[in-house]
Amino acid sequence: MTTTTLPATTHMGSVALDVADLDAMTTFYRDVLLLDQIAERGDEIDLGRGSDVLVTLRHRPGLPRGERRTAGLFHTAILHDSPTSLATTLASFALARPELYTGSGDHLVSQAFYLDDPEGNGVELYYDRPRDTWTWDNGQVRMTTLFVDPNQFLGEHLTPQARDFVETAAGRRGSLPDETVVGHVHLKVGDTARAKDFYVDTLGFDVTSEMRGALFVSAGGYHHHMAMNTWSSEGVGLRAPGLGLGRVDIVVPSAADVAELTTRARSRGVQIREEGGAVELDDPWGNLVRLSA
Repeated sequence: MTTTTLPATTHMGSVALDVADLDAMTTFYRDVLLLDQIAERGDEIDLGRGSDVLVTLRHRPGLPRGERRTAGLFHTAILHDSPTSLATTLASFALARPELYTGSGDHLVSQAFYLDDPEGNGVELYYDRPRDTWTWDNGQVRMTTLFVDPNQFLGEHLTPQARDFVETAAGRRGSLPDETVVGHVHLKVGDTARAKDFYVDTLGFDVTSEMRGALFVSAGGYHHHMAMNTWSSEGVGLRAPGLGLGRVDIVVPSAADVAELTTRARSRGVQIREEGGAVELDDPWGNLVRLSA
């Protein structure tokens, strides 16, 4: 029996970024955003927490810098397990690279802070409020964007231990909990209706919110595992090769789930590439998605 909905325990895996300056980008994600350097394979570096890779940096200096008005990455959202953990990373960032800060948002389901990495890739740092505090209206989760004062947030949630940690060079590693993960990935696309056809009707996500120029989707009742917007990219076509987003990983519970999605995608005319038990497919704008068990 086949279904059209992803299993409830589906979650995001890592995000691969194609970068021009591997050393500078590694320093940012490791020493500023406090991720561990997990592995190095020639021109690729994995960073994350525990044994889980959150970001893979791939050295591609020959690629041109991507244009703002193109499909690609809007932001990678790193989910912290508590306001204290989020405040620790935010303080580290504020001390090291405050010029890259772009804003904040209380979204009712979460509180978030936004920034760019040194090559202009968007990053969201956030934590979730408990699920039993989220409000759903006719199957859509209630979200908005309210201002969050970063200084007030730090004053309320930065512990003395964390403050000492981010103000000294020693002992950086091991600060963030292993539960720190990629909570969601937000993409720039050309058309939200086509995005819905691919991410909902083909991949099997559920719609959790629709608003002007944006679509939010998830599995298992999460507020969103992925989002797609046209705020600066409405009408754009296929991405040209360039720096920025390399791949988005989605993790499903079993190989049978991968096989079922493969069958569904092929029945809808989507080209699939199989590799080591995982499958890769491109969305309508050339954003590469990989699904694995």
